[in-house]
Amino acid sequence: MKLIDTFPRKVREIETVWIEMPDGAKLAARIFLPEDAEQNPVPAILEHIPYRRRDYTRPRGNQEHAYYAGHGYAGVRVDIRGSGDSDGIMDDEYLQQELDDAVAVINWLAEQPWCTGKVGMCGISWGGFNGLQVAAMRPEPLKAIITTCSTDDRYADDIHYMGGSLITDNVNWSSTMFAFNSRPADPLVIGDGWREQWLERLRKEEPWIINWLKHQRRDDFWKHGSVCENYDDITCAVYAVGGWADGYTNAIPRLMENLSCPKKALIGPWPHSWPYYGAPGPQIGFMQDAVRWWDYWLKGIDNGIMDEPMMRAWMQDSAPPSTLHDTRPGRWVAETEWPSPDIADKVLVLNTGTLDEAAAAETVLQHQSPLATGQDGGEWCPYGYQDDEPDDQQADDARSLCFDTAPLETGFEILGAPTVELEIAVDQPVAFLAVRLTDVAPDGASTMVSYGILNLNHDAAHETVTPIEPGKPMRVTVKLNDIAHAFPPGHRLRVALSTAYWQRVWPSPKLVTLSLTTGKSSLHLPVRPPKNSDANLPAFGEAECARPGPGTIIQPSGRGRSISFDSATGETRIENFKNRGEQYLEEIDLKITADNTDRFSVTEGDPLSARHESDYDITMIRDGWSIRTECRTVMTSTETDFIIKASLKAFENGDEVFSRDWNEAIPRDGN
Repeated sequence: MKLIDTFPRKVREIETVWIEMPDGAKLAARIFLPEDAEQNPVPAILEHIPYRRRDYTRPRGNQEHAYYAGHGYAGVRVDIRGSGDSDGIMDDEYLQQELDDAVAVINWLAEQPWCTGKVGMCGISWGGFNGLQVAAMRPEPLKAIITTCSTDDRYADDIHYMGGSLITDNVNWSSTMFAFNSRPADPLVIGDGWREQWLERLRKEEPWIINWLKHQRRDDFWKHGSVCENYDDITCAVYAVGGWADGYTNAIPRLMENLSCPKKALIGPWPHSWPYYGAPGPQIGFMQDAVRWWDYWLKGIDNGIMDEPMMRAWMQDSAPPSTLHDTRPGRWVAETEWPSPDIADKVLVLNTGTLDEAAAAETVLQHQSPLATGQDGGEWCPYGYQDDEPDDQQADDARSLCFDTAPLETGFEILGAPTVELEIAVDQPVAFLAVRLTDVAPDGASTMVSYGILNLNHDAAHETVTPIEPGKPMRVTVKLNDIAHAFPPGHRLRVALSTAYWQRVWPSPKLVTLSLTTGKSSLHLPVRPPKNSDANLPAFGEAECARPGPGTIIQPSGRGRSISFDSATGETRIENFKNRGEQYLEEIDLKITADNTDRFSVTEGDPLSARHESDYDITMIRDGWSIRTECRTVMTSTETDFIIKASLKAFENGDEVFSRDWNEAIPRDGN
C-alpha cells in the first residue's frame, strides 16, 4: 500500500472541535481541512462513530480523512454521544438519539464558512450502518454516502441472529462494546471533569447483550434502524461496499435490488475492512475511487463514475482451504442491474449421498450432528487475521449429512445466493439447521463456499415462534450467503447439513435428529455465464492512503486460535485470542492496549453444557496517569433460560475505583 504525503491541496488538522446539539450536549469532532478552505469552501464528509476519533482509531482516521482533505474535502470524525470525548451516555447501538445527533452534525457542517453546504457520510461497520440510517432521515445537506461492511437489516444480517438463530458473536460484540464504553474521555481534552464523567459512565453502563437477548424475534427493536423496512426512505446516492469474506455481504445485493435512489456496489474478496488494506486481497485504489464518488455527487464533476456498471464483484477462483488467504485469485466481473437477467437457476437434487440433475427414488435419511460440528467454520466476521477464515471442511463434513456431485466435466461460476429447498422433519420442538456449500478438490480438500442457518420454529419473517411438531414433515428453504465462486472442472460440489454449528450458533436445548427425504430436496445455484465485457472493465489504481501519523507499534495486533478435545469427558474447548496490539500515539502522548479472549466449551451429548466466556482488558497510559478496565461476560443456558453473568472493574493508577457484577436469566424464546 502506498502512503501519500503530498496532495493537490495542503492539509491542516483541528484536533478537537465541539459541536453543540439542540439539547445542549456537546460532541467532540476531529476535522481535517484544506488549508485554504475558508477562502475556497469544500464539501464535508462525516464519519459518526463510537470507536474514539482521538486515540483508538486515530491512525485510520488520518489515513482516510487527511486523504479526503488533500483532495478538497473536510474530513470530519465525530465521537457519538457517550463515547470518546463527547458528552452523555451511550445505552445501545443506533438509538434514535444517535441518529438525531448525526442529523444535527450534518446541518452544523453545512453552515460552516469552510463548507459549501454539501455533506457526505462514510463509514465502515457502525459508521456504515448509521450512514444508511441517517440517509433514510433525509437531512437536506446530505447528498451521498459510502456504506462499507454494513447491513440494511439489523435482525437478519447483523452480529446477533442469523436465520433467526442466536449466534455467539452476540456475546463477543456485547463484550467488545462493554469494554470500549468503559474507557474515560481524555483528560487533556475534557480537563478536570474527566474523572467525574468517567465514573458516571461506569455507573450507568450495562452489558448490552442482556437487552439483545430480550428480543429474540424480529420485532420493533430490530426494525428500528433497518432501512429494509422502507428502502424508498433513502433518496441520496448510495455506494455500498463490502467483501465476500465479511459477515455483512448479503446487504449489498438487497440494496441494489430495492433502492430507487442512485446507487453503486463494490464487492471484493476482502474481510471486515476497507478495500485498500483488507486481506484476502487484492487490495485496490479504493481511496481514489471514493474521491471520484464524492467529486461526482458533492462537487458536480461529471467524471463518468455513474456510467460504469452498477455492481462490480470479485469472481473468486477455487482456492485450497486456508484460515488466512493473503490474496484470493479471481477477476472482476460486473452487472448493470440486479438481479441480473443473465443469471440462471441451476437445480441439483439431493439423492442418497449425491447431488444429481434428476431425482432418484425417495429415501428418508436420519442424522444427528455432534455438538462440536462447526469448529472449523472460522469467524462469523473475519477481520483478516490468522485463523479468521474457515479451515478445511473435511472434519465438519464428516460430522454432517453430505451430498456430493460427481467430478465436474466442465466448470461454472455462481454469483448470488445459493438456496436449498428441503423436505425434512425433526424430533424436537426447538431446532435449527445449518447448511454449507463446499468446493471439494480432487485431493479431498473441502473449501467453504457459502453457508446458511435457519431456525426451524420461526415463521418466514422471524416474527412468530411456533414449536415444531416432532416428526411432522415440513418444507423449508434455507438461503445461503451471497457469494461469487468459480467451480473448476474435476472438482465436486458438496452440500452438508447439520443440526449443530458450534461455536457459531448456540445449541438447541436438546439434541436434534434430522430426517430428510431425498429426491424431494434440492440445491439451487445462481449460475452466471462468462461475459466478454468483463475483460474491458477499467482497472483500479494502486492501493493508497495518507500516512497514519506518528506512532510506534509496541506490539502488533494479532489473533490466535486453539481447539482441544478431552476424550475422557467429551468436552471440546475452543479459545480465540484477539490481541488488538499495543501502540504509542506520539501526537497525544498516549499508550493504549486491548486484549480479548473468547473461550467456548461444549460437552458431547449435552447441549446445556455450552459455555462462552469473553474477557476484555484495555489500558490507557500517559506520563503519571494510567487507566485499566477489565470486562468479563459469561453466557450459559438451561432448557428454559439464557444466563448472563458479567463483571466490570476499573482501575486508576493501579487502584480499583469501580466494580459491578450482573447476573441475569432471560427466557429462551424459540432458540
